[in-house]
Amino acid sequence: MSIPRAPYAEDPAKSLGRKIDEPVSATRTPFARDRDRIIHATAFRRLKEKTQVFVAHEGDHFRTRLTHSLEVAQIARSLATALGLDADLAETIALAHDLGHPPFGHAGEDELQIQMEAYGGFDHNVQTFRVVTELERRYPLYDGLNLTWETLEGVVKHNGPVDHQLSKPAWGAVAAFDAEYSLRLDTWASAEAQVAALSDDIAYNNHDVDDGVGARLFRLEDLLDVPLIGPHIASTLKEFPSVDSHRQRLEAVRRMIGAMVGDVLSETTQNAQALKVGSAEEVRMLGQALVSFSPAMLQDLAQLRLFLSERMYRHWRVNRTRSQARRILADMFKLFMAEPDVLPAEWFAQTLDRDDWGRARVVCDYIAGMTDRFAIEEHRKLFNLDVLSGG
Repeated sequence: MSIPRAPYAEDPAKSLGRKIDEPVSATRTPFARDRDRIIHATAFRRLKEKTQVFVAHEGDHFRTRLTHSLEVAQIARSLATALGLDADLAETIALAHDLGHPPFGHAGEDELQIQMEAYGGFDHNVQTFRVVTELERRYPLYDGLNLTWETLEGVVKHNGPVDHQLSKPAWGAVAAFDAEYSLRLDTWASAEAQVAALSDDIAYNNHDVDDGVGARLFRLEDLLDVPLIGPHIASTLKEFPSVDSHRQRLEAVRRMIGAMVGDVLSETTQNAQALKVGSAEEVRMLGQALVSFSPAMLQDLAQLRLFLSERMYRHWRVNRTRSQARRILADMFKLFMAEPDVLPAEWFAQTLDRDDWGRARVVCDYIAGMTDRFAIEEHRKLFNLDVLSGG
């Protein structure tokens, strides 16, 4: 079934283009071309061994940043298609949204923020922006991926206007880029970017339920009284009492994803009609999100997040892993700042003739780009004397 294009969808034929002009592709829209550039980026490949909650070596079946990004992209593409939006743009922003995350999930981000506090701070959203605008070095004529205006806008402000962030030192790179090539940071982003943001919420809440039960941090039955997931667990257990618990869990999660997607479709359609949104420009100037959950869904989602916070994110096993991860990154950051000549040659070269702030940013970039496994191995090589002795 063909769904008509929404009047407020982004039109790739009317893209504002790229900061550096390039010949158009004969086979792809500008947004599809952006998607392909992200998929081929080094930072995207590294997501395969960067984690959400668990460390990459703890199990083969837990989500990584890569599998999470693919799940977000799938949901975003489906939502965008159903709403009559540009599915390529929504998918592209979804695939890019986690490129700046450091190793060890939120524990890694928290530790880098602590280590960088005296040097401008660390923000994974800004790091994602820097990855696509300067840190990826693949092309002869420019650093970064030279993505379209619409993709860059979606990457940096998919959760809403960010002009209030520009006074923070951590946002200096965004402010400098915007001064040369305005992304209109005081407005909302496209409906496609908003779809990508909510798809992230849908994906991670559902897969945290799946991974949490799979890791035996809690049982599926423990969720029966949680509003958002409980009814789907109850209906699944009633309909399939003899099916193994693994399939029961996946079926309940599948139903919750469907309910959340359906809620976004219904609420966004109502918003568009009530607000009489007639163009992509009007989406940016609404002063509020167009794409949203219903108030009832937001209340239920808050209850699920509270459960996951108490039973998963603060579980002693997760806390122990977080503690280890933070110590690994803190050790390496302090060593690289004190002895930058132990960095790989190409990274050490970037620290030369820089002040402490500049050197700290290079060290931070090096660590933020690591996978979990590489960070663990790098720490072992730097701090374990057995490595030097051949033990």
